[in-house]
Order: sequence, then C-alpha cells, then structure tokens
Amino acid sequence: MSRITETFKCLKEEGRRGFIPFITAGDPDLETTRDLIVELARAGATIIELGVPFSDPVADGPTIQRASERALLNNVGVSEVLNVVRDARLETDVPVVLFSYFNPLMQFGVERLATECVSAGVDGILVTDLVPEEAGDFNSTLRQHGLDQIFLAAPTTTDARLRMIADHASGFVYAVSRAGVTGAQADLSADAKRLVERIRQVTDLPVAVGFGISTREQLAEVWSYADAAVVGSAIVAEIEKNAGEPDVVPRVGSFACSLIPTTFVASTLD
Repeated sequence: MSRITETFKCLKEEGRRGFIPFITAGDPDLETTRDLIVELARAGATIIELGVPFSDPVADGPTIQRASERALLNNVGVSEVLNVVRDARLETDVPVVLFSYFNPLMQFGVERLATECVSAGVDGILVTDLVPEEAGDFNSTLRQHGLDQIFLAAPTTTDARLRMIADHASGFVYAVSRAGVTGAQADLSADAKRLVERIRQVTDLPVAVGFGISTREQLAEVWSYADAAVVGSAIVAEIEKNAGEPDVVPRVGSFACSLIPTTFVASTLD
C-alpha cells in the first residue's frame, strides 16, 4: 500500500477529508521550499503537491506561471526538486506528489526519474499534459517502482475517457472543478460535484477536487462531496506576497491553517 493510499485510508476511517496544498519548487528559493513542505505538513496538509517549474505551463493561470518563472531564474530543475524532497524527508513523512508537465520529465529520463523519486521520497506524479492514451510506458515504469500516477479529469471528460483514467490511475483522481486554467475563483462551479459523481461510477479511488479553491468556505463545500480539496494559486499568491520576508514560512503556514474548516462531519460519504 502506497503512502498516498494509506493516507486516504486513514482519513476515511477517521471520518475526515484531505487538504492538499500546492507550491512551486524553487519559489522563492529552494531553502524556503524545503521549509514550506515541513511547515505545510505541520499546518495540516495530508498530501503536498510540489510543482516542477516549466517554461510553458499552459494549464496554469498567471499566479502559478509567475512562480514557475521565478523558480526557473533560480535554475531549478527536476534534480533540484528531488533534492528538496529528500531534505524535507528528514523532518516529515507527508506524502508528496510531483506536479509537472511531461517535457522536463522526459528530458530527465523516465527510468531515472522513477528510481530517484523513490530514493528521494516522492510518492506520486501528476503529469498535466500526458493523456492516458499515451501514458502506457510511463505508467508501467511508475508502477514497477511503487509510485502512484495521478490523472486529471475535467467536466468535459467523456465517460469513456473516465474509464480509461480509472484503469491507469492510482493513489487518487484529481477532478478539475472547471474547464480552463488554475486560479482562485469567487465561486465554485456545480460541474465539480457532478464530475465527482461520474468518477465514483467508474473507480473506488479517492477523488480530490482542485482549480479555483481559495477559501475555507469553498474547502468545506468540496469536502461535502469529495475526499480532498487542492489549494494552489491562493497559497502561491501568499508566498509571492511575503517573499523576502524573514517569516515567510510561518506566514504561509498560518494562511494554510486558516483555510481548513475547524469542524466537519463526514456524513455524506461512505
């Protein structure tokens, strides 16, 4: 059983839901990223998504695009990201998922990536632009090394594609709350709940909802029908706002804590 699977199993047994923050590795620098992984785990993160900087992040909105640009100026690549996870593992065992585009991973080498992910303590990989029809070799390599591959599913995803995702995915399925790119939104689309219901018809894997979640109220709403909520742009914006401050890490940790509903009864999911 992978660390991600074990985490969701514990959440279900305890009647709780998951909080999955996203940060970009190397923004504002690698040392801060390492400290943020530890701090976010302490703040209540059940899984952390760690973005691999990329020069053309077409699935991301302007907030995360700027974070990638800053990280690339720091010459952060896959090796540096893995080293950050390796260092953070000295203080936390929170599951870590690499969030990446396929190009930097392919350049690094898939077999090498899988081997070094295991060595560093990475638990899974989500490749935004690798569709299940083309993911066979990559998926097989990850499975051979005990790594989870997380796939995105959008409201526009067909039922046939959802079944294909279910056949390839492990760990959890990432349900995109709306069509478009990442970024905080004032309101969540009703499409997200319908998508989660459709995913549950084809797989028993946990479902996490992301894209647009930025407030405690939105987190609570997602928790009413999904297993976890992903918060990305709001946290990255908080890092951007406080970059250069000596207490940037505790500030971001406090912000993350403020997003987590203080009371929640898991009465809507079995």
